[in-house]
Amino acid sequence: MKMIICAGPPTSGKTTVLKQTARRLLERGRRLAYLKIDVQFADEDELFRASFGIPARKLYSGDLCPDHCSVLVLGDAVKWAADEGADTLFVETAGLCLRCAPYIEGALGIVVLEATSGMNLPRKIGAMLSLADLAVVTKIDLVSQAEKEVFRANITDAAPIDVIEADALHGIGIDRVVTRMLRTPDLSGRLMLKGSPPVATCTICAGKRDIGWEHHFGVLRTLESDLFYRGQ
Repeated sequence: MKMIICAGPPTSGKTTVLKQTARRLLERGRRLAYLKIDVQFADEDELFRASFGIPARKLYSGDLCPDHCSVLVLGDAVKWAADEGADTLFVETAGLCLRCAPYIEGALGIVVLEATSGMNLPRKIGAMLSLADLAVVTKIDLVSQAEKEVFRANITDAAPIDVIEADALHGIGIDRVVTRMLRTPDLSGRLMLKGSPPVATCTICAGKRDIGWEHHFGVLRTLESDLFYRGQ
């Protein structure tokens, strides 16, 4: 199974990018599943289920950091997607934390940024950008060529990654994103977080990179359960 993890600030166009890529991947015979992780409200799962007829679900992190929530539940999510017969799992995250990042080794990490969000945005979002594999810049039709070039330069200064400019609403630039998705290898071996979490007191913040709630202690949750405490 391929895993595509899509992060980015709110309203940046994450869902629109994934909708456009989903349509093209389904036309190529891929079998998709979709998971949305957000804090307190999301309806994108209903959109993907209705639009494409694919397995889709959402998860509210509530009092738990959404990036921590991703670490705890993505092991379960891979098993769920496999049970649904998917060969590609889309994970769309809330993208609220500027120090953590939800990306996993062996998965494709995409950060979606809108060109209208200000020239200095790439300098402000930390690991969400610096640990990504690909940056997709949306709403390029709303800024000048000079602004696009400055925005791209600020991205590559912050992280030496590929940048694709897209008008996601009309599907412009999306084929290049799909090509990158298809080149992503299948997950293999033990799932591990990409990069080191920040230092704090929970097992994730203390630097434990293993994916799956069963590897962690403290305040946890599974894909099916609410928050619970597990001591070491």
